[in-house]
Amino acid sequence: MQPLEVLPLFFGLAGRRVVVAGGSEAAAWKVELLSAAGASVEVWAPDPCAEMEALVAEPPCGPVMLRREPWTGARLAGAALVVAAAEDEAEAARIHAAARAAGVPINVIDRPAHCSFQFGAVVNRSPLVVGISTGGAAPVFGQAIRARIEALLPSGFGRWVKAASDWRRDLRRLGLDAGVRRGFWERFAALALLHPQRAPGASDRDRLLRAARGHVPPAGRVTLVGAGPGDPELLTLKALNALRSADIILYDDLVAPDILDFARREAKRMLVGKTGYRPSCKQDDINALMVALARSGKRVVRLKSGDPSIFGRSGEEIAALEASGIPFEIVPGITAAQGAAASLGVSLTHRRSARRLQFVTAHAHGGRLPDDLDPAALADPAATTAVYMPRAHLGELARRMLTAGAHPERPARAVFNATRPDERLVTGTLASIADLVAAQAVDGPCLVLIGDAVGLRARAATADQPDRRQRVAGNER
Repeated sequence: MQPLEVLPLFFGLAGRRVVVAGGSEAAAWKVELLSAAGASVEVWAPDPCAEMEALVAEPPCGPVMLRREPWTGARLAGAALVVAAAEDEAEAARIHAAARAAGVPINVIDRPAHCSFQFGAVVNRSPLVVGISTGGAAPVFGQAIRARIEALLPSGFGRWVKAASDWRRDLRRLGLDAGVRRGFWERFAALALLHPQRAPGASDRDRLLRAARGHVPPAGRVTLVGAGPGDPELLTLKALNALRSADIILYDDLVAPDILDFARREAKRMLVGKTGYRPSCKQDDINALMVALARSGKRVVRLKSGDPSIFGRSGEEIAALEASGIPFEIVPGITAAQGAAASLGVSLTHRRSARRLQFVTAHAHGGRLPDDLDPAALADPAATTAVYMPRAHLGELARRMLTAGAHPERPARAVFNATRPDERLVTGTLASIADLVAAQAVDGPCLVLIGDAVGLRARAATADQPDRRQRVAGNER
């Protein structure tokens, strides 16, 4: 094991006496935390703050007793912990020495040199509790990490841990052998990760127990997950939960590599991407693979760039799963048009210039421009059109729109690798955008937005976008 800066420990404080020296707001926060853990908190403070007075009147859990006197070394004897808010370095040294003499662990708030233990940032999903420590070096950073973990841990996990505590006693009474118990808890963990927000019940316990005793293989399922346009922070919490409970992830080649880092370490990753104009997996093969893996008991995530229901061939995969009786779930994602609009700093709709939003693909079955695109809808001046997979046929699409009456100077903006570090923005018009896009030697997905709404901030966006984005301006408007 690599060296540890500190040893993470969890104190059981229910009913135990904890001494707090000082009545400041910082001390009050520690009192609230200690009371919430069930401690019997004894506060020594001649002049407590209003927050401390409120905690004495209404403690979160364990009682809070206030002594309006200065602390003394004699008061520390027999305490489980001591927490102090020292006014200066000299007082911090005195109370630290007194606590050491009494054999009691001490924390002097914001003075790491005088602490034998530290408070970490806490993620509370009680009875599931996560503590985060920076060794006292960067408490604010620890709080930021706590916020990130809180966003990733479903609130319902607390109910599952509470159920585990109750069910552990049931299993102990049954006298089960170690293999059955291990199988039970492995299935319990899989079920909790799959349904984090559902309250577990006795029927879950009984079903898990029957499966563990009979070594029944777990039921497989498929989750169609939208990975968003590329920025990992645009993943939904539900998508993260699916990735962290998957046995196998079948992902497209447009999925940003950073997204896969959120999957659990043991999950197998398989690239099954369909790549335009290059050799790639056939859709029938992907469908058959999903079905076979789910039938073998695997939890399969079919990970798609953007939103799986928007030009992601999910309809064919859903049909295959339904025909095979495989349970499935769809987790929507941020689609590329939304990510591109956010990068451009524009709205896809506008009450004066864009009352309708339409998504079209420039890449139909067989690699052609779709024959059934509605020219009147494409030319509608009150619409914003998002064109997916446009590179090969953007010129032909633009000509159709111009023939149908669309204005040549209608704003058009292309976004390559939307929301990713190598994002590139290209600004032009309906008449010029095809040539501008063709001139870009950029790998990765491209999306084109056409309409008056996307041109409202063209000049401001070109000047103000973050430096990480590359911009090519044609006929700006």
